[in-house]
Amino acid sequence: MSSEHEVFENVQARDSFEVAGHRAVLSSWLAVGRQSVFRRLTRDRAALVGLIIILLLVTLALAAPLLAPHDPATQHPYERLASPNFTFPLGTDNLGRCLLSRLLYGSRLSLASAGAASLLVLLIGVGVGAVAGYVGGWVDIALMRVVDLLLAFPLLVLALAITGFIGIGMSSVLVGVVSVWWASYARIVRGLVLSLRERPFIEAAQAMGVTPARIVIRHVIPNVMPPVIVLATLEMGSLILAISGLNFLGLGVQPPTPEWG
Repeated sequence: MSSEHEVFENVQARDSFEVAGHRAVLSSWLAVGRQSVFRRLTRDRAALVGLIIILLLVTLALAAPLLAPHDPATQHPYERLASPNFTFPLGTDNLGRCLLSRLLYGSRLSLASAGAASLLVLLIGVGVGAVAGYVGGWVDIALMRVVDLLLAFPLLVLALAITGFIGIGMSSVLVGVVSVWWASYARIVRGLVLSLRERPFIEAAQAMGVTPARIVIRHVIPNVMPPVIVLATLEMGSLILAISGLNFLGLGVQPPTPEWG
């Protein structure tokens, strides 16, 4: 009995040592990955300039109460349509409101709404595309026909119709934009998943009895996210324009709330 107990303790100690070793290797890999990403970012001048611009815009939006020279809703009747000067660096609008103040305050709502819409579009598009590509069959056919139906119309026109049907408000604008913008993401993700589905590591996971949901979440989605994130960054400008356009038409935030639309 004592020898069996000693063997069990030795095996347990060896397993603990192996687990600790695997964790150390994984931690080193993650550290190296973070360092490589940072190194590539610092070497790529275009990416570095883009990151600086994004950080600058976010900083200006957050510091709007400190940087704005006037209240964005205050009207100056005797300064209507004024040209840029020391008091109003960007001039005033037809109601005498400071354009610089409205631009700074409006960036908070515009950037926040575009970021929220982009996140929702990513969640829906990646989820639908991953399910359609991995499951296949009638599920794939049904989901892709919905995608084809949405892409058959101009996205902004369809978003305008959905927003107008729901009602006036910023939440209605977000619902209208997200309802149509996810379709292109779903189609791209589906194509990526179809190519990944036949890879050896997916077949190995299936042979080991891993559930389809776990395969999609742990193996498929992480491998399709890099190109999808690139697409999301490229589409961010289109989302800002779409949301601003719907607000300009009076379907979103109402005056005198400052917004880029």
